[in-house]
Amino acid sequence: MPRALWLLIIGMAVNVTGSSFLWPLNTIYIHDHLGKSLSVAGVVLMLNSAASVIGNLYGGSLFDKIGGYKSIILGIGITLAALIGLTFWHGWPAYIVFLTIIGFGSGVVFPAMYAMAGTVWVEGGRKAFNAIYVAQNLGVAVGAALGGIVADYSFQLIFLANTIMYIIFLLIAVFGYKGISTASAKPITSDTDGSVVKNRNNLQALLILCIGYLLCWVAYVQWSTTISSYTQEINISLSQYSLLWTINGAIIVLGQPLLNGVLKRLSSSLKLQMLIGIGIFIVSFIVAGKANAFSGLLVAMIILTIGEMFIWPAVPTVAFNLAPKGREGFYQGIVNSTATGGRMIGPLLGGIIVDIYDISALFIVLIGLFIIAILTTLIYDRSLKTKMVSGTIRGQM
Repeated sequence: MPRALWLLIIGMAVNVTGSSFLWPLNTIYIHDHLGKSLSVAGVVLMLNSAASVIGNLYGGSLFDKIGGYKSIILGIGITLAALIGLTFWHGWPAYIVFLTIIGFGSGVVFPAMYAMAGTVWVEGGRKAFNAIYVAQNLGVAVGAALGGIVADYSFQLIFLANTIMYIIFLLIAVFGYKGISTASAKPITSDTDGSVVKNRNNLQALLILCIGYLLCWVAYVQWSTTISSYTQEINISLSQYSLLWTINGAIIVLGQPLLNGVLKRLSSSLKLQMLIGIGIFIVSFIVAGKANAFSGLLVAMIILTIGEMFIWPAVPTVAFNLAPKGREGFYQGIVNSTATGGRMIGPLLGGIIVDIYDISALFIVLIGLFIIAILTTLIYDRSLKTKMVSGTIRGQM
């Protein structure tokens, strides 16, 4: 891998380590420490995610205009300012304000990081995006493990730890990313070869795929919201709950050799890769729905992790392959905003269902969402097969 990609990998790992001190525990803090209902907690996290959606779209477009370095520095600056504020003022309603600003700032960073990864190692294909994905989950493993320990000692120190990690991320970006070129290596197409129609079809395909991607995230985010609160009801400690995320990250990092062997057998079919992942997600939530102790949730988390290893790196790869020259950032912004949209809708939807019905009803609804996601994944590239020359999009058919 290129040196520039390694710098992005390190930066992403540090970034996510910091945020993972806080995000798995947000619902617990709002519900148990600030005394708010799950529905209110869902609204707060929805505001955070809504701001992140805007940040994703803005950051992706900004990447196309001013490049990755300036986009990332801007996003880090906004996030760091809010984190400093949150370190000193984390009561109600200051928590809402700072968490929303953090959502926007971090939203600017992520599409720029993914787009940079694609442009610095175009020939790597899905490997570049998988490397960034692994870095994220290394951060999740380390951050969640430390976050649970720190939270058991003092929840206030969580905010300080997040801030310190983001200062380190800023230093990495300032000294490591300035010289990274983000010029697209894709060929320029002209209107005479039907590129306008082609680009419209590509965008339509991505939007259809992102419907299913959104639904998968709506379900996935329940693990850090409603399910995290449910763990407290069945007497699972914060350290045990954080351990689930540590195991999640560890499996993703250590399981890459095995996963790569499986993906080779799929003949580079990203569609099949995503469908298998969604199927595994369904199994995971069936197991979680029947769990009433730590061991059951542990098994469900292991299965969930295997599923996400198939899905999460594949969608950014599809987006990069579909993106026309000079629009890579915008397409990554769409993907990241879709994931964030799922994280926005999920907590509110899950909180309302659990407050009105119970956790069992929530699992039934989530499995229904996965079935819809399977359908959208099956049909997203239909227009490409009928309207484009076979083989134009690498790895999609």
